[in-house]
Amino acid sequence: MLPHRDSEYIGNLVNELRHLPSETEWVEFKVNNDNPQDIGEYISALSNGAALIGKPFAYQVWGIEDSTHDIVGTNFSPSTTKIGNEPLENWLLRALRPQIDFRFHEVPIDGKLVVLMEIEPAFHSPVAFNTDEFIRVGSVKKRLREHPEKERSLWQIFAQSTFEHGIAAERMSDEDVLLSIDYPAYFNLRGYPLPDGRAAILDALAQEDLTAPCDAGGWNITNMGAILFARRLDDFPRLGRKALRIIQYKGTGRIETLKEQTDLRGYAAGFEGMVDYIIALVPSNEVFEQTLRRTVPMFPDIAIRELVANALIHQDFTVSGAGPMVEIFDDRIEITNPGDPLVDTHRFVDTPAKSRNEDSAARMRRFGFCEERGSGIDKVIFEVEIRQLPAPLFEAPGEFTRATLFAHKDLVLMDRPERVRACYLHACLRYVNRQPMNNTSVRERFGLPQKKVSVASRLLREALDSEAIIIRNPEAGTRNRTYLPFWAT
Repeated sequence: MLPHRDSEYIGNLVNELRHLPSETEWVEFKVNNDNPQDIGEYISALSNGAALIGKPFAYQVWGIEDSTHDIVGTNFSPSTTKIGNEPLENWLLRALRPQIDFRFHEVPIDGKLVVLMEIEPAFHSPVAFNTDEFIRVGSVKKRLREHPEKERSLWQIFAQSTFEHGIAAERMSDEDVLLSIDYPAYFNLRGYPLPDGRAAILDALAQEDLTAPCDAGGWNITNMGAILFARRLDDFPRLGRKALRIIQYKGTGRIETLKEQTDLRGYAAGFEGMVDYIIALVPSNEVFEQTLRRTVPMFPDIAIRELVANALIHQDFTVSGAGPMVEIFDDRIEITNPGDPLVDTHRFVDTPAKSRNEDSAARMRRFGFCEERGSGIDKVIFEVEIRQLPAPLFEAPGEFTRATLFAHKDLVLMDRPERVRACYLHACLRYVNRQPMNNTSVRERFGLPQKKVSVASRLLREALDSEAIIIRNPEAGTRNRTYLPFWAT
């Protein structure tokens, strides 16, 4: 979604574009050409051209003389132009594949009407208009298929491009960058003293790819810079919905909300505060140790921390209108993020973490917010087993990923899926730690005394019958058998 632009911004941008020596792969000047087919083809060509050379936006400008770049004005009015009875913008949008955002701006400059069309660059694939893909070769519009070398380069760029290095805010002044980005938090997390002078601060932010110089003057703030260090995410129109929502409910359903908060800080700047707030809302249990009674949180702090970090850094930012969410109930906590997982949910423990946002993930790991070596799920499982809690549940409902931690439940109250899941994740954890899973380890997992050997055997049989685990040494006697997760063949 393109950000809001006021008329002053558009006027300054037009004048910056006029200073270009000639038209480029991402800029086209016209006077009165209002042919709808031609406009659609230029949207395709300019969008693909901007992607090819790494520009955050492409532009077509009416009212500018092509050779001199003088402002001459235009008779073209996109807001009143229709194709049949359909507005021009709707007609153009229907013919674009994939659909991208573009926007017309009509502004008077020096007493003459100028129209600027702002166009998003292609992202996942080349943009086509009426099934044809176009590209700019210098200042000339061509069909992309006629230039296979550019088509190959474009697909290579798509394979390497990431959301993180897109632009969250464009052409900001030095002061606006420092007002929008929580730079003291950045230097604190890096363990560096705050530099003397604005220039040194801005240079450090650019070196970290949190900002980048803008071709039209000033600075661009990257998506990564905003996501990690925004003072307020809702200052960035594309990212406001990506703020972490934290909701506490009464009871075990979503009927009555007790508290709801949206943390608008960037993830790195606000992470510790987010986690502390969640932990403060988590219900507590009373446990007895010899003659003493003490209160402990219902869920391990480390497990909450790891799962929240995972939800933030592994989400799919291209899923619009949705962000990460933590929901706290009397008997569980659910942590959800947009996007299907890149790893099968059954293999979260043993498979190295994969992220759509590897640069952001790397920085979150550098700041100590999550595991350096992987997803931290094995640590979550370990903490759950130490407290003999029900096994966590990892799901992928629709275009989302959800992790659920459950409050303590006696073994006799667990249903079969819960018992099987606990045995399976126990097998996974033992496997990655190169330890055998056997009757003894299962009794320890569930807090069963030695005399409950038969109960542990029944748990193992349920997991075997469900094909969640396999016998590692079937030739051994029953008491000496060890077990593996089903995939460890």
